[in-house]
Amino acid sequence: MDRADVATRLERLDRLAAQLDSCFRIPWLGVRFGWDSIAGLVPVLGDLATALVSFTLVLEAHRLGAPLPLIARMVGHVLLDALIGAIPIIGTVFDVLYRANDINLGLLIRHLGTNPGRN
Repeated sequence: MDRADVATRLERLDRLAAQLDSCFRIPWLGVRFGWDSIAGLVPVLGDLATALVSFTLVLEAHRLGAPLPLIARMVGHVLLDALIGAIPIIGTVFDVLYRANDINLGLLIRHLGTNPGRN
């Protein structure tokens, strides 16, 4: 896999992580949140749905050659986000504050030694 292909994949994953974790901002507070937080308002089902989408990033990390310990760590972030996120009220706050996809993308970028450059 060449560098251009890796960069293209990382840019796509960067957009996915941003949509799930930080594409919206609460004015005056500067708090960012994404579709994961919004879907989490539907108990259990919303968190399950966004966890399935989050596993796209984990699967792509596997395809890019990430080692098993890194994949396991990424899976742990997604599961933690889904499990805590499924708790009413507390889970919604957790979803806003804990950005599993951004964390996982950062882990993958560090592993690959590259940066897609989020705008």
